[in-house]
Amino acid sequence: MKIQTLIQERILIIDGAMGTMIQKHKFSEADYRGTRFADFPHAVQGNNDLLVLTQPEIIADIHRAFLDAGADILETNTFNANSISMLDYHMVDYVKELNTEAVRLALEAAAEFTRKTPEKPRFVAGAIGPTNKTASLSPDVNNPGYRAVSFDDLVACYREQSIALIDAGVHLLLVETVFDTLNCKAALFAINEIKDERGLTIPVMVSGTITDNSGRTLSGQTPEAFWISISHGNLLSVGLNCALGAPQMRPYIEELSRVAWVPISCYPNAGLPNEFGEYDDTPEGMALVLEEWCKEGWVNIVGGCCGTTPDHIRAIASMAARYSPRPIPTLT
Repeated sequence: MKIQTLIQERILIIDGAMGTMIQKHKFSEADYRGTRFADFPHAVQGNNDLLVLTQPEIIADIHRAFLDAGADILETNTFNANSISMLDYHMVDYVKELNTEAVRLALEAAAEFTRKTPEKPRFVAGAIGPTNKTASLSPDVNNPGYRAVSFDDLVACYREQSIALIDAGVHLLLVETVFDTLNCKAALFAINEIKDERGLTIPVMVSGTITDNSGRTLSGQTPEAFWISISHGNLLSVGLNCALGAPQMRPYIEELSRVAWVPISCYPNAGLPNEFGEYDDTPEGMALVLEEWCKEGWVNIVGGCCGTTPDHIRAIASMAARYSPRPIPTLT
């Protein structure tokens, strides 16, 4: 069954926080390096995307845990697997391999669970993060006109990653945690260029992030403005993730639901970080907040971002199964 059909039949569940699950293992520099990169001349600790090569079974187990909790959509461990972000680790040459192996692990886990319950197909979304540079803002407060990256740089970066994800067999692409809409536009430009060249119809999800209680992205847009500026992108869905906990995200999801003519996704953090950088929202508490959105008919895809574990996803999935998805408005 196609996801475009399924998304109109029930609320779909996207998985939780890969980074949170990785952190639980407290990997050392040696763990990140594994055997293959034991002599790599630069530090790699913190490069979570590298773990698909050096700790593949751990990544596969995390995928399985989220699938067992009820996830319909599994994100690849590729949030930073792009040439711009990999510059920090001197690992630009490994971008294609990182994406290819990440997709393989996710597809194998998804196929395993789909075989168990064919009536509940699982989908693998190629996760495309925002990179660590912004096209709209200057990193130099003394030179507001300066940009650390150009639109063309971003297009080339996103094109490389998107091709690797598509060639490896993802079911859909997810441009997520968008803090700068110009970066997102570069990603959509690259993806749609590839789709046109290859005659593809691969679904594309976009998820932005509201950075604080101002209700705006880092580049200054409200949710409605964000949607309008990317609504040309032929999207499967639009939504929000990260940065805020579910209670703080409520008005912005309501706003998106009011204006967007595509399905709505939302996967908030498990609350706001505490003084130790940890997340305190319980699975039951988070599911209770999201239940209001399901009752109101605002969402089609729900899940969790930073701090969310399989227990959070299990609670959210159990709750969401009782509600119908948001009806998709028709343009008049």
